[in-house]
Amino acid sequence: MSEYAKARELGEQAREREWTRPSFAKQLFLGDLRLDLVHPVPAPPDEAAKRGEEFVRAVRRFLDTHVDPAAIERDGRIPDEVVKGLAGLGAFGITIGEEYGGLGLPYLYYCRALMLVGSYCPALATLLSAHQSIGVPQPLKLFGTEEQKRAFLPRCARGEISAFLLTEPDVGSDPARLSTTAVRDGDEYVLDGVKLWTTNGVVADLLVVMARTGKKISAFVVEGDSPGITVRRRNAFMGLRGIENGVTEFSQVRVPAANLIGREGEGLKIALTTLNTGRLSLPASCAGHAKWAVKIAREWGNARVQWGRKVGEHEAVATKVAFIAATAYALEAVSDLTARLADGKGSDIRIEAALAKLYATELSYQVLDELVQIRGGRGYETAESLAARGERGVPAEQMLRDTRINRIFEGSSEIMRLLITREAVDAHLSAAGELIDPEASRQARAQALRRAARFYARWLPSLVTGAGQVPTSYAGFGPLSTHLRFVERTSRKLARSLFYGMSRWQGRLEHRQAFLGRIVDIGAELFAMTAACVKAAEDAGDLGRRPQELADTFCRQARGRVDALFDRLWDNSDDHDVRLARYVLDGRYSFLEEGILDPSIEGPWIGEPEGGENVRRKTR
Repeated sequence: MSEYAKARELGEQAREREWTRPSFAKQLFLGDLRLDLVHPVPAPPDEAAKRGEEFVRAVRRFLDTHVDPAAIERDGRIPDEVVKGLAGLGAFGITIGEEYGGLGLPYLYYCRALMLVGSYCPALATLLSAHQSIGVPQPLKLFGTEEQKRAFLPRCARGEISAFLLTEPDVGSDPARLSTTAVRDGDEYVLDGVKLWTTNGVVADLLVVMARTGKKISAFVVEGDSPGITVRRRNAFMGLRGIENGVTEFSQVRVPAANLIGREGEGLKIALTTLNTGRLSLPASCAGHAKWAVKIAREWGNARVQWGRKVGEHEAVATKVAFIAATAYALEAVSDLTARLADGKGSDIRIEAALAKLYATELSYQVLDELVQIRGGRGYETAESLAARGERGVPAEQMLRDTRINRIFEGSSEIMRLLITREAVDAHLSAAGELIDPEASRQARAQALRRAARFYARWLPSLVTGAGQVPTSYAGFGPLSTHLRFVERTSRKLARSLFYGMSRWQGRLEHRQAFLGRIVDIGAELFAMTAACVKAAEDAGDLGRRPQELADTFCRQARGRVDALFDRLWDNSDDHDVRLARYVLDGRYSFLEEGILDPSIEGPWIGEPEGGENVRRKTR
């Protein structure tokens, strides 16, 4: 079996295979707009909502009075007193149950708190989200034993910091290459290996470590101060300069067998399932970045005058301001909707959470890039430099740097598109997977042919016509009904396009990643349009027509992007691009590299730190 096939098989074994609850996004990719699954959106109980609002207000007061984001950027460190203060508010146990010492708040308020923190200090939002979304609390909530929950969750809720350790110097999105091992020795496991980019790892009290147990991967809770653990260095990055991200080495680290999460071999499944809700933190932070950009764009657009007019009134800038504002509304809508679906527990949100992560991280980066452009030279200048010469210290360039990592965190955009595609085509593979499997037997192919005939006989006719072609459909949404009709029509067109692609390329479809990426991006736009319309309908009661205006403009912008993506599904340069890339890698065009000097520091492309003191520290 090839290395690719091994990696693919490992990923397939780790994913959730059953769909026991409905999924709005899954149906969307099948050409079925199930608006009833997202409208009305599940709302948290009144008591939980009251506590959630009080908590967000408390966090806002604390940030305003005790946190200096400029100092965190300048010093490259979050002060210990800030960590302790947030712990005192319960910010490290927002979704941990009250029975384990946490606040037990809905995901909606976890996300709103992170939206607030992310708008003010992205590094601080990363500390909180890495601890709760992918650190110890979430996997234990989902897979831990009662003994594990009682042993570790109260510590997490009190503010003992946790980290998630999967990536290695030679392992990114391909866990089949994982080399860290956990060998059973009586009532313990012995861990050996090196983990890279361990966010919170420098200061973590508790670690979730993925290690190989035989041929499969397992997950463990490990004490951060265990003998044999060395944090070799604290990494420095383009942005998020306050995060405690390191390289962690394990040498004969002994871990009690009781600290195994789930069963042996379930590590990747635990990681992927954890991320279904764990990914909700990034859309929340991204929404905060975008909402902050609206404030700066509005104030600067009014303050700066050029050629006798406010710069915000010039069409070239006005279109950017409109994009920023409309997108900010949509990103908040996507974050709120996905969080409330998670709270409602009536939906399977694996695709919704992935779409939210993908869409919010991509669009928020565009928003901040446009903000820097609007600000001109001042957008490129640091906040401290601006303040030093007597102007408002707006950290636009820092926010752009800080948000860039979100397109890589918790699954790069490219990997997210592949993950979403796999889930989106699950119904097709369940019906006809053996038809394109070269290793399937003749009998299996015959059975698959019969299943496929039954499935497509029912499904294909449903793609011909629908509510989107009826002018009175979705009338309850007023002027936004036209956009929902577009979503309904386009979801059917999207499903047809995916079917055409499967028919054309069959088993080779998984390698047509550019095509699949556009399919996913169209689905993401439709999901965001739906979220914006649903939020506007709900907000209208308190805010009148204003939310509709934002949602309407966003939907018009999104429709333009959707049309362009459809055009590029079949009219593109993908084949030429792939061939040219192969030639580049083969050195055919090495003459292009003449006339330059490479400022890179010499060293291996993939390496591990050697020697040096342990830089792990404990917050005091």
